[in-house]
Amino acid sequence: FLYDQEMSEGPIGSLGCCGWVLVILSGIFVFFTFPITIWVCFKIVQEYERAVIFRLGRITDRKAKGPGIFFILPCTDSIVKVDLRTVSFDIPPQEILTKDSVTVSVDGVVYFRVSDPIASVANVTNADFSTRLLAQTTLRNVLGTKNLAEVLSDREGIAHSMQSSLDEATDNWGIKVERVEIKDVKLPLQLQRAMAAEAEASREARAKVIAAEGEMNASRALKEASLVIAESPSALQLRYLQTLNTIAAEKNSTIIFPLPMDIISHFMRK
Repeated sequence: FLYDQEMSEGPIGSLGCCGWVLVILSGIFVFFTFPITIWVCFKIVQEYERAVIFRLGRITDRKAKGPGIFFILPCTDSIVKVDLRTVSFDIPPQEILTKDSVTVSVDGVVYFRVSDPIASVANVTNADFSTRLLAQTTLRNVLGTKNLAEVLSDREGIAHSMQSSLDEATDNWGIKVERVEIKDVKLPLQLQRAMAAEAEASREARAKVIAAEGEMNASRALKEASLVIAESPSALQLRYLQTLNTIAAEKNSTIIFPLPMDIISHFMRK
């Protein structure tokens, strides 16, 4: 990191002779104007904040100050406060051409936080804005390697891949990407109609196959029943009586003329 190279020289002696002279003069000034400058020398940062101190343009320590109260020199020191809370932002809808040449519009949401306050100040101009831009390009790059079926079915895998890529790219900026989610995938209207027609045709084909299988099973059952009835003549008589019982149970005006099965069998032999 840039600030690591500066800190490798050591905070002591890095200011030079002129720098130390200015620091000493600033200390003397604070001493003689103590009742007034006390309100300028002490700074307070919240629990969720950290302060990066620059002394004559150089970072004074490897670790950011805070939370709580700390002391600075008013003439030579300046501070930059960094918020450590998790930040979320929406990725604007991106028009993306998938691997199988289908144009889709995809948006998402990213959650990140500052893990290294000094790196987020020293290594990048605006860590928040840079992360937002990088998230947009990463979304386009990741989805450009997927086909439409993978985009629609594997959102979790795409989000995990984006999170890994973003986390690796923003590590030098002191940013930790905690979570990435794909919110919505919008398809062209013509493609939606085509997919709906394809799904409807597929459902109709499955329904016809199921109906054909049912008819085949029913025919097999009827064949087995006919074989059983053929082996036992009394079974046909029982089936005849059962049919009469079923018809008589219903309230209708149907007139039944019973005909003995023996007479029918006699004619069937002739």
